[in-house]
Formats: sequence, structure tokens, C-alpha cells
Amino acid sequence: MNAQENKFNPHLNAGEQSLVKISSLTAIGNLEALKIQLNAGLDSGLTINEIKEVLVQLYAYCGFPRSLNAINTFRTVLDERKSNGINDIEGKKIIIENNVVDRYEQGRKTLEELTKTPQSKPAQGFGEFAPRIDAFLKEHLFADIFVSDVLTYKQRELVTISALASLDGVEGQLQSHISMGKNTGITEDQLTQLADLIQESVNKTQANTVRKIIGKPLVPIIENDMMVRISEIEIVPEFLEEYNSILKEEASASVKLEKGVIAIFPMYQKENPGQIRIVEIYADKEAYQFHLQTPHFQHYKTSTLKMVKSLKLVDMESLDKETMSRIFEKL
Repeated sequence: MNAQENKFNPHLNAGEQSLVKISSLTAIGNLEALKIQLNAGLDSGLTINEIKEVLVQLYAYCGFPRSLNAINTFRTVLDERKSNGINDIEGKKIIIENNVVDRYEQGRKTLEELTKTPQSKPAQGFGEFAPRIDAFLKEHLFADIFVSDVLTYKQRELVTISALASLDGVEGQLQSHISMGKNTGITEDQLTQLADLIQESVNKTQANTVRKIIGKPLVPIIENDMMVRISEIEIVPEFLEEYNSILKEEASASVKLEKGVIAIFPMYQKENPGQIRIVEIYADKEAYQFHLQTPHFQHYKTSTLKMVKSLKLVDMESLDKETMSRIFEKL
């Protein structure tokens, strides 16, 4: 059945693409973008309970805070849609209780089905060292959560892979779940598409973790036409406070709203506050040209003309593009 499904559906369908984006945005805590994608997911045909199951499952991979924040965001989305006359489909009933005699054994068998390999009791390594975490993994995640058939195993692995691909430092678990995902019918083409979606929702670095595992070419983090510039600006003293306020607003909006703006970092000289320096980094020349047309930049440009005494734009070139990708990471 998986072979037939993959033959006729070589790519992720609209609902599956939404699962990927909802999961990745939940994992990184981007609630503003998540709200947009929750609406898109419902519009694509996902049911209310399917999305609920996604957000509940994700607590096991990115923690209660991320999961609860996403669930509250989803509540807001549903309330807004209802007030706008949109009646979304609730979908298959969610199983709340799991009343099997041996939940550990239930979870162990689920994991065997996903991995296609025997699962020892306790799990070798971590399970022997910390039996409680092994019990939680089997009894709760792969039993209590996975017992609900609101989502298929393939959908659940798409959710897990998407969340892990969005998080730093979990490559081992990501590799394991990519293997499990393939066992549920996820193809390499679909994983390649998933990586592209992670790049859209998160960044190239995280998307490349998937590409590396499945043996696909990595996307360069630093493009050849990336723009790096230092703006050297002298401000008329009487306008300094007003200028700084406008600049802060523009820089914040640019970084927040423009995907192609990697950094706009304003600074001033301690000994001479009227001397402003701005480090500007754009993904490419196209992103820079787009930036120049945005309402927030146009507002900055027109409203500060009289405040600027001098302006010098200094284009720069990186000496170490590999390290450059880690810029501001430690903040």
C-alpha cells in the first residue's frame, strides 16, 4: 500500500506540507508565523483534531512550553475563524485513555514496527542507565500518544522529523527518525521537499541537516552575492534622539519582516554619539533591492533626510564565510 501511495503521490500533499511547517514553527517557537500556518493547514484540509494531535505529540520533542504556546495559538486561530463564520471540521475523535494491561510492551511493539528491528527490554545504553526515561519513552510516547489513530504513523514521523530538523544538536535522533519515516512510506523525494520547507520556515543550516543525512547536496549558507555593508553616518546633534528612535524602529522591522535581511545592527561611537555605524547584511542583491522598497525603509529614508549630516556606504567582503554563518549565534 505504501508503494502504491508513493507511486501516485511522489510529493508531499498540501496537508503534509502544512504538518511540516506547523511542526517546525512550533519547535522553534515562532508563534507569529505559526498562526499563519495553522490557518493554512485548516484551509488545506487538516482537521482540528489532527492539528491538536500534532501539537500534543510535539511536547515530547520540544517540551511543554513550546507545545502549550502552540496549542494556545491554535485556540486563538479557531476562535477567530469561528467569529468570521468559518466552521472547521473537528475530525476523528481523539483517544484520551489507554487502558491496555502492559503499556511498556505496547510501546515496545510500536517502536519495533517503526524501526523494523527488535527492541530489547530495557533499551540498550540509555535504557539500562536510566530505566525511567526508557519507561516514559515506551509507555507514554509510543503507547499513550501513538495509540490515537487520528494521525497515521507516516504523519507522526513527518511531524517528528520536521521538529527535530528545526532544532540544533539532535542530529542522531533526526537520523533515527528519518529511517523510521522511510519505514512508514516517506520517500527520499518527500524528505528532500521537507528539507526545502524547513529552509523556508527556519533556515538553510537546519535544512542542511536533513540533506546531509539523506545524501543530497547541501545548500550554500553564504551566497556568492551576499551583501555586507557598513553605513557610516553623522547625525545633526539636535536631531540625534529622534533619529535614533526612527532607526531602531526601521532596523527592528527589517529583521523581523524581511527574510532576506540577515542583520541590520545599528551602533554609535561612545565618545561621539552622533557618529552612527550600521552593520547591514543581506542574503543577496535581490534582498537588498527588495529592502529599499519596503514601507519601513521608505519611512526611515524620507523622515531622516534633514537629520543626516553625512553618509558613507562601505561595501565589505567576508574573510571567513564559514564562521560568518555563526554570527550573533551566542546572543
